[in-house]
Amino acid sequence: MAAKVWNSRTRQALSSIGTGTRASSQDIKSQYDAVIIGGGHNGLVAAAYLQKGGLKTVVLERRHVLGGAAVSEEIIPGFHFSRCSYLLSLLRPQIYRDLELRKHGLKVYMRAHHAFTPMLEDGVAGLPPRSLLLGSVLVNNQREISKFSRTDAKAYPEFITHLDKLAEAVHPLLDSSPVDIAGLAGGSFRRRIAAVRSTMPLLQCGLRLGKNIPDFYEIITAPITKILNRWFESEPLKATLATDAVIGAMTSPNSPGSGYVLLHHVMGELEKEKGAWGYVEGGMGGVPKAIASAARSHGAEIFTEQDVDQVLVGSDGNAKGVVLKGGKEVHSRVVLSNATPHVTFKTLTPQSALSPAFIKAVDQIDYTSPVTKINVAVDKLPNFLAAPTPDGKPGPHHQCSIHLNCESVEVLQYAYKECLEGRPSSRPMLEMTIPSVLDPTLAPPGCHVVSLFIQFTPYSLDGGREWTEQDKEDFADLVFNWIEQYAPGFKASIVGKDVLTPPDLEKIFGLTGGNIFHGAMSLDQLYLTRPLPFFSDYRSPIKGLYLCGSGGHPGGGVMGSPGWNSALAVMVDLNRG
Repeated sequence: MAAKVWNSRTRQALSSIGTGTRASSQDIKSQYDAVIIGGGHNGLVAAAYLQKGGLKTVVLERRHVLGGAAVSEEIIPGFHFSRCSYLLSLLRPQIYRDLELRKHGLKVYMRAHHAFTPMLEDGVAGLPPRSLLLGSVLVNNQREISKFSRTDAKAYPEFITHLDKLAEAVHPLLDSSPVDIAGLAGGSFRRRIAAVRSTMPLLQCGLRLGKNIPDFYEIITAPITKILNRWFESEPLKATLATDAVIGAMTSPNSPGSGYVLLHHVMGELEKEKGAWGYVEGGMGGVPKAIASAARSHGAEIFTEQDVDQVLVGSDGNAKGVVLKGGKEVHSRVVLSNATPHVTFKTLTPQSALSPAFIKAVDQIDYTSPVTKINVAVDKLPNFLAAPTPDGKPGPHHQCSIHLNCESVEVLQYAYKECLEGRPSSRPMLEMTIPSVLDPTLAPPGCHVVSLFIQFTPYSLDGGREWTEQDKEDFADLVFNWIEQYAPGFKASIVGKDVLTPPDLEKIFGLTGGNIFHGAMSLDQLYLTRPLPFFSDYRSPIKGLYLCGSGGHPGGGVMGSPGWNSALAVMVDLNRG
């Protein structure tokens, strides 16, 4: 097939893998116990648990497809993409079990190998350039690392054990609300007792860490380079590990706190394998599809193409429901917003119902994003110089997260520096995945879908200029030229592409600033301060209005914890009432 670009009109005419019920507003009842704004995976998790708990719940999604950023869409005829989010690992095990997601159709393809980092160098004595291939077999990882450093190969097992121990200790915090500081400081006797109970997950975390508490403190506050330099000497290994410390974040390996982003990305599990990441059959839309099926099985109602205009706030200052675009009112005892805090409190909530101080604080939340996502349809597999497969059959490295322009930490740092100056990186950090290698449902025979998660690109270009279509074309061409250096012939294999800059991610998916985490995962925006100090327990200044998206604790990723925790908070409050 000849290389060509499908225009936006063509894409709009194509179908998506929808999992909602398209209906007119007349099909939506006028009264529910709970209304959830937005059908992202967290909102659907909250709906499932609320409905299981006996609350009549409805989900109202603006788009034609459920999932928020975890969606599958047929952007190019015959090619189904995980258009935004593209890998699964962080989904909490109890949600997977409680909602019986496997029974409801969730199927995951496990990857035998996790990371592939090819080098841009001349081979020696006719051999291919070197590369680093990491997977779940420790002895194989050591053999790969020893290409660059035998010392690092020896240190690697201890490092992984150390990191796993720190990540495992955090789990109690993921499945509960942050400590109720206000309750501990004052309030009724009943609230103080509940506040004391809220400290238990933090105590559990501390007990699990034990003597590792100083190490934990260091990794969440230090630049990841400080940690990695202590353990390793080889640049390809350090850079490969450092990608997980900056992925999705406007930060560099030399920035304080980048260590926590790494920890966040290794704290998950998949099919009981710690730290594993996999591909969802049919694309990431399979996750919300299964959750929605589970929620419906308990009686929840879920509608797409229903845009909420505003949260209804009564004369008593409490949330009473929502108003849809078009004017229909849907009343409820509680409202949960799966939108970002900015959208929730600046767009959906009447400003007169919020204090000026709270609005000012919302304005200060950092949504800076460095991410451009490019989805590419190709008619053959990339053939990497560092791991040639001339027969066109996939090798182990094709299953991986393929890290390009990641030969050294210095390369990553320079890419970040360029973005700070208001221009897309001239040598961007590229994470490439090819899920169709394992999932044949995504592309026609012999063809593949390629996901490119790219950093660093600014929201606005130099001088505050908006991205134009030509800017996007130029940047995509720059990216493809870099891939061409690692895998000659890639550009000629392109059938079509979909380029999503930070403003595109904001417009299409409602991600303020294009930030995939619903707000930066910096230390000042985590745990007790996510999204704001004294509003980290999913509750808002308006009684009956809750956050259930990734803007709440513990943050981003297809995890489900914010939805689970917010649903629990709602049920506690209604039982008290």
